[in-house]
Amino acid sequence: MKLSLTTQIAISLVLAVIAGVLLQGHPEIADSYIKPLGLIFLNLLKFIVVPLVLFSIMSGILSMNDISKVGRLGIRALIYFTLTTIFAVTLGLCVSTLIKDFLPLISLDVAPSPEQTTDNNLTFMDQIVNMFPQNIIEPLGSMAMMQVIIMAVLFGVAIVHVREKGEPVKQLILSLNEVVSKVLNYIMAMAPIGVFCMLTPVVVENGPGVLSSYAALIVLAYSCFFLHALCVYSPLVWFLGGISPWKFFKGMQSAMLFAFSSDSSVATLPYSMKCTEQLGVRKDIGSFVLSLGATINMDGVAIYLGATAVFMAACCGMDLTLNQYFAIAFSATIASIGTPGIPGGSLALMAMVFASANIPVEYVAIAAGIDRIIDMGRTVMSVTGDASCAIVMQKLTKQN
Repeated sequence: MKLSLTTQIAISLVLAVIAGVLLQGHPEIADSYIKPLGLIFLNLLKFIVVPLVLFSIMSGILSMNDISKVGRLGIRALIYFTLTTIFAVTLGLCVSTLIKDFLPLISLDVAPSPEQTTDNNLTFMDQIVNMFPQNIIEPLGSMAMMQVIIMAVLFGVAIVHVREKGEPVKQLILSLNEVVSKVLNYIMAMAPIGVFCMLTPVVVENGPGVLSSYAALIVLAYSCFFLHALCVYSPLVWFLGGISPWKFFKGMQSAMLFAFSSDSSVATLPYSMKCTEQLGVRKDIGSFVLSLGATINMDGVAIYLGATAVFMAACCGMDLTLNQYFAIAFSATIASIGTPGIPGGSLALMAMVFASANIPVEYVAIAAGIDRIIDMGRTVMSVTGDASCAIVMQKLTKQN
């Protein structure tokens, strides 16, 4: 029986803790013979980030070509998803910043990117100017992720606007996106080895106490999920959707439980549609909004990317500037919309978010050890957010 990638990573996490404890008296073994294999995994992850972001964002824009035909409902749903995602990443950033000094942090001897010192001296307007590329090649080679995102958006929108003449380019982009996703699958097959080889030296340096840092990150993420549901979804379904939060969450209970266990918002769609219908949402509205949300609405991912970025920055002793917070918020919002629906997709986009704020990408391998545990909560957030949008859209449609 072949073990799933999630199970393999979980096993590698346990083995890394055991190996780290056994090698605490011999750190040179971990640094000289184990860590290099982890660096190979990280190099491959960095290698795939730029093409993944470039083609996934462009493909996402191209796939929304038909959304313009659905009129007012589609526009309202897109606005709703965008605003809740912005609030989600802001919540993750704020909560993690407020409590980071009280959390047990992982100690890693990894220096921030060389660009960090330069970025700290830039004004806010300088940061805005630097978002826009001067040429098409440099951002791809230097992993200037904000510029890559701008390029992807510009080319994606342009291909949609030229219609039939852009069809060959559209098909090429969609094909390249599939190829890049397959390459990412190959790289993620190495994730168990990469996680083991990167985490073992960390345990050698920090001891088993590293587990307390993992527990802190898990509690931080789930606390943010709870606050987002309480402070965003509850008032939205109450004031804009016309039903009480208690009725909403009780009605969505079966879908939320299935989302938590299946770890897939797409697989949860039938349950979500059934639950929203029982809450009074028309089938055509629910089908459209929930299907759209399962593709582009990932509030849980936005929260986790924001919170993890601040947490990992604190681990390497970085004091994030306002410009870096802005970079994290922007890139995490875009990343949550373009999260690939494949195992490990969120880890690749986490590398993008870290790179945008000059946080060492090496920390992605550390976060991978508990990604599956947090991913269950992320999926529940995404499903709940989609359903809240369906409730609100139903109410707004009645008023027209």
